[in-house]
Amino acid sequence: MKGGLVVLALLVAAAVACLAVADGAAECGATSPDRMALKLAPCASAAQNPSSAPSSACCGAVRTIGKQSPQCLCAVMLSNTAKSSGIKPEVAITIPKRCNLADRPVGYKCGAYTLP
Repeated sequence: MKGGLVVLALLVAAAVACLAVADGAAECGATSPDRMALKLAPCASAAQNPSSAPSSACCGAVRTIGKQSPQCLCAVMLSNTAKSSGIKPEVAITIPKRCNLADRPVGYKCGAYTLP
């Protein structure tokens, strides 16, 4: 009986984990925001220092992800991968504006932050 409950608990935990991963991946299609965050590697310095000019490679990556979905761009900038690499979300969400992206989501809420 005890072993059955342990197995059931593990199955429930696995199901919840799968739903969480699937839910997060929906914002960026089949790719999770954590994996997509790797594409923003050229933005490392621009996402830590609001005075740093984003490189053309950074702006290109932000443009590509933003065209896919503003929700994906938000999820990527607030992802665990971005945070663990030292990205400051309040600085990262200013990159689309600093890249002069005409189609950036003005006033778009990104988690607890609002894009300028």
